[in-house]
Amino acid sequence: QVQLVESGGGLVQAGGSLRLSCAASGRTFSRNILGWFRQAPGKDREFVSGITWTGGSTNYVDSVKGRFTISRDNAKNTVFLQMNSLKPEDSAVYYCVASDSTLYIGVRPREYGYWGQGTQVTVSS
Repeated sequence: QVQLVESGGGLVQAGGSLRLSCAASGRTFSRNILGWFRQAPGKDREFVSGITWTGGSTNYVDSVKGRFTISRDNAKNTVFLQMNSLKPEDSAVYYCVASDSTLYIGVRPREYGYWGQGTQVTVSS
């Protein structure tokens, strides 16, 4: 059984930082695209960031560029999202995702077949 388990969410003041982690089990994703989506109340799920298996290519939604950094540790089947300079509009449930693709970083939810249960990030003003 494949599982993606996120951790690291919480409550932080605007301008603060959080680091999300996602550990995969049940299969290895060392050759697959890993990423993060988020969903705020009343809004659609939004692509946040993705990373290729080598880590050599990454993609970010414009609103987090320069503030968020995605990384991965293939030996530990884990992906991370370092979030700095957090803003209230970053508040959402953050989901770890994995794709069967090895090269293409999709930005649509349907392009990811594996999802974690989500972790809440709340940024107070």
